[in-house]
Amino acid sequence: MFSYEVINSFNDLEMQVYTYVLEHKDEVKYMTIRALADAVHVSTATISRFCKKVGCSGYAEFKVQFKLYLNEKRQKQPETDLKEVQRFFEEFYSEAYQKMIDQIVEEIQNAEHLLFFGIGTSGILGKYGARYFSNLGKYSQFIEDPFYPISMDLKSTVAIALSVSGETQQVISLAGLMKEHCCKLISITDRESTTLGKMSDYNLTYYVTNRKIGRNYDITTQVPVIFLLETLGRRVTNYVSL
Repeated sequence: MFSYEVINSFNDLEMQVYTYVLEHKDEVKYMTIRALADAVHVSTATISRFCKKVGCSGYAEFKVQFKLYLNEKRQKQPETDLKEVQRFFEEFYSEAYQKMIDQIVEEIQNAEHLLFFGIGTSGILGKYGARYFSNLGKYSQFIEDPFYPISMDLKSTVAIALSVSGETQQVISLAGLMKEHCCKLISITDRESTTLGKMSDYNLTYYVTNRKIGRNYDITTQVPVIFLLETLGRRVTNYVSL
């Protein structure tokens, strides 16, 4: 129902609808089109366009299909992570995704220096990315302090920002500093329509279900992120011909 191609076709308002629908699954099943429009602060016309983009003739059909979609997901819950990762790999080899990968590889190859940064789990993966690229011979560093002062010219630097939500304040602030100093910015986020993604020169997305324990502990799978970092590293250094 929500394939990579469908999600990529959403404009900003439709992405807001998509986000709200996924975050309020149980409520949406019983909401009228007007109630949903008011909750997301969009027009009913936007809701109708959203429904058509996901393959439904209108909102009534969308609610029926959405209920079926949720029931199917619940029945397959033990395999959810695997299915999502498999879908990511299918999307990764699409022509559009590969074109962006090629562009990013060229940017990194031309850079003298790589800077990785992120917070929490994304920060740990940023450290891994910096070490991985360094192992392959590309000079890389990880910025652990989100308030690290940037005072040098970064024109020959590529920064790689990692954030599941793409809305982490410290990461966005540091990304802003990078852009001010003419640094090329690449971000890896769970979805496209995010503040960090919009700031970036290139934004790689992987679209998996966000999972948390309580309010603070993010257990969203990071397998796609590791795959992206390693793929970029190998292609940049021509270590493996893919």
